Amino acid sequence: MEAGSVLSATSSRSRRSSIWNGDEVFSRSRHSEDDEEDLTWAAIERLPTYDRMRKGILNLAGGGKKEIDIESLGFLERRELLEKLVRVADDDYEKFLMRIRNRIDSVGIELPTIEVRYENLNVKAEAYVGNRGLPTLLNSVINVLEAFANNLHILPSRKKPLTLLHNVSGLIKPRRMTLLLGPPGSGKTTLLLALAGKLDTDVKFVPQRNAAYISQYDVHIGEMTVRETLSFSARCQGVGTRYDMLAELSRREKAANIKPDPDLDVFMKASSMEGQATGLVTDYVLKILGLDICADTMIGDEMIRGISGGQKKRVTTGEMIVGPERALFMDEISTGLDTSTTYQIVSSLRQYIHILDGTAVISLLQPAPETFDLFDDIILLSDAQIVYHGPHENVLEFFELMGFKCPERKGVADFLQEVTSRKDQQQYWARHEEPYRYVTAREFSEAFQSFHIGDKLTKELAVPFDARKGHPAALTTSKYGVSKKELLKACISRELLLMKRNWFVYVFRAIQLLLLASIAMTLFLRTNMHRDSVLDGGIFVGSLFFSMQTIVFNGLTEIPLTIWKLPVFLKQRDYLFYPAWAYTLPSWILKIPIALVEVGTWVFVSYYVIGYDPNVGRFFKQYLLFLALQQAMSALFRLIAGLSRDMVVANSLGSFALLVVVALAGFVLSHDDMKKWWIWGYWISPMMYSLNALATNEFLGKSWKHILPGSTESLGVTILKSRGTFTEAKWYWIGFGALIGFIFLFNFLFTVALTFVKPFGKSQPIISEETLKEKQANITGEITEISSTANSSEGFSTSKRNENRIGTKNVEAIAESKLNKKGMVLPFAPLLMAFQNIRYSVDMPQEIKAQGAQENRLELLRGVSGCFRPGVLTALMGVTGAGKTTLLDVLAGRKTGGYVEGSIMINGYPKKQITFARVSGYCEQNDIHSPLVTVYESLVYSAWLRLPVEVDSSTRKVCEETFLISSATFFHVFCMD
Repeated sequence: MEAGSVLSATSSRSRRSSIWNGDEVFSRSRHSEDDEEDLTWAAIERLPTYDRMRKGILNLAGGGKKEIDIESLGFLERRELLEKLVRVADDDYEKFLMRIRNRIDSVGIELPTIEVRYENLNVKAEAYVGNRGLPTLLNSVINVLEAFANNLHILPSRKKPLTLLHNVSGLIKPRRMTLLLGPPGSGKTTLLLALAGKLDTDVKFVPQRNAAYISQYDVHIGEMTVRETLSFSARCQGVGTRYDMLAELSRREKAANIKPDPDLDVFMKASSMEGQATGLVTDYVLKILGLDICADTMIGDEMIRGISGGQKKRVTTGEMIVGPERALFMDEISTGLDTSTTYQIVSSLRQYIHILDGTAVISLLQPAPETFDLFDDIILLSDAQIVYHGPHENVLEFFELMGFKCPERKGVADFLQEVTSRKDQQQYWARHEEPYRYVTAREFSEAFQSFHIGDKLTKELAVPFDARKGHPAALTTSKYGVSKKELLKACISRELLLMKRNWFVYVFRAIQLLLLASIAMTLFLRTNMHRDSVLDGGIFVGSLFFSMQTIVFNGLTEIPLTIWKLPVFLKQRDYLFYPAWAYTLPSWILKIPIALVEVGTWVFVSYYVIGYDPNVGRFFKQYLLFLALQQAMSALFRLIAGLSRDMVVANSLGSFALLVVVALAGFVLSHDDMKKWWIWGYWISPMMYSLNALATNEFLGKSWKHILPGSTESLGVTILKSRGTFTEAKWYWIGFGALIGFIFLFNFLFTVALTFVKPFGKSQPIISEETLKEKQANITGEITEISSTANSSEGFSTSKRNENRIGTKNVEAIAESKLNKKGMVLPFAPLLMAFQNIRYSVDMPQEIKAQGAQENRLELLRGVSGCFRPGVLTALMGVTGAGKTTLLDVLAGRKTGGYVEGSIMINGYPKKQITFARVSGYCEQNDIHSPLVTVYESLVYSAWLRLPVEVDSSTRKVCEETFLISSATFFHVFCMD
């Protein structure tokens, strides 16, 4: 009995021990999962290459794995995958890139690299200098006439040659970060454009497809979100050689029996799939640039609330790095960014360049010391010449040899910016035993050639590049990143998106036509429309002409809608995102259904109420003709907008074209009354063909077949002859065919115009002849004598301009005396602004709600309190997207939407916006000015509007001059963004 009990207990303990042996149980479970994953991977490996590239194994958040189709990855799956691979961009990005590199190296695949060489590069331009460079009406007319005479070789050009780059040479190596420094106007942008192939080049490959140039200007469609903008860019640029590389990688791994990491494999396969509306690469770039928090927010513009200026700058960067280009040329990417964000972006780029063998040249204006230390090489430009090009460790050594030393507490980047400047150079002179002499950029450049870094660079450039050692996939010869079909699909999807965002315009146009149709029906009511005489027929012709004008004028909105998108189109066309036809076809074809509705709104409502011929066939023929007219005139307005590229010019040309086609349509002046020298306008007017076709369609109908007493012809034919209109029925189809021809002609010309038209150049400061001579002297080395003359001449011209602006010497003396005494010309009362618990929220965007957000409002400011005291300069600081602009907008009363809570007090009293606007000035982040006036004219106009009426004209002029001289201001409270 006892023995049995002992055996039973022992057996029971043995069973419990085997059951709760955790290591064995969980090990068995883990092995089971691994076996299942191995079986799934083995099944994927047996698939053909095409199918194998589109299958992967995804680790689920709740545990377990599943086989997925790469092309059908959803938003939540993409976000979950990125969270596992790059949870924190600053910490995990380098590890993630190393995992990619280790996988590539494990099978011996060599990544393509790009090395950029430039030798004896010279870039010159021609420009008007002095008063001829001013954008006055007289100068504009003279410039056009002179350009015409120059083309005919009648007159020589009066433009002066301007050197942008002078005999520069260098070598940009892969796997190295290069920082481009230089003062404004030194030629940084020109050098980047030349290296990126944006200037005229004659090479066998396509530079724009191998190098990405990131402009310093943020040109985007404000009605698209950040994600949509980057997705469209990625869709147009394609994946380059990523698909071919991954296919070879998969083949070698299969041959070597290597099983890759499932998450990494899914990421690399998803990033090599082209044609996706929103791909994993887009989400990846959004996370790396810190744009994931505003990914579904509209970019915005002057009229639409959108993302901040720093975020917009990052969108400009992300728009290009989502592509496959391996060489990056980035121009002033830190403008509007805080120091930490700039450091994060440059650090991420550095890791990408070093690990994945990229090439990068980045231009920064004033990088922080920690950002400066991230770069491997430095290019210093000054006066269109390269002063230094080499490792950043040796840059101070070079300038110390030249006699200049960087102070200990001075940033190296700031030192390099100032050491070549005439006004700042002397403070860094270290050879106190020798007299200081200004060292020109040419002298620095010549000294660098004998410096050991410059000598090494010269020797490297002397050895030609061995093309046989280059990677066959390094340079792309195809003009566009994807097929023409994919480009057209991408442009169609974007056009549909913009049409949906602009739905109000099209609804308003339809309502406008409906209201005008109601007016036309009361004016030409059928009970008052008789068919008894030729005069009655003239009234019907008038109603037809009024209908034509209404349809034509309704198409004028094509001008602003086209010009609004042109800057973005011209940028993306020059970047070879897509050809012009891929842009123009969707803008024409996709609007035909809208035209069907708009024309139907007019014809279906007004036809029988006005009392046209009741035959249903003639009813639909009128509808068809109005549709063709609407399409022809809309195409004409798009063509005018494409040629003009400017709203003012396009409206002027559009109004003139409208005047011509209306006046010569055959109604205002009939064909018989038109002079011979105007008859050409009659035959080229689309409205003429439309009017003749409409008239024959109506007056050859059954309602006009009766014959008046004393006549041998029907009343309809008599009316047509009295109006000088053709009387044959075939003229309906002739007119309809002519309108179809105009549709294709205008759309074809619109495509041709957008193919060759160039964007307007950015406005540049006027160059005086003295400044041009000094710049040329800096390049040639003859600086001493000319610079003194230039300075004296410039001083004389400056004083002369000041005297002309003020008007009299007495006013100038008053301004100087008042400025010295008080610092301000006008007295003002100090104001104190206090704000408490400021909250600002907007309605939750639908895009964010679609991702699962439950709140109805998105709060942008949360309980902000503070005080601005007179006499105290307050700096509002914060990272990009922190809400600085939003707070200033709320305090200045500029928010027209959203919900504002909290109190704002001015000198202890609640703020009243009407009064506050008269004592405050808000300097916005966006520069919105009239492009056709000078700086001084803008200040004069602003002073007229803002200064009190008690201020006389002489005091107002003193204020304007005071602002120009000392950058002082007249207003009491300032909010500067």
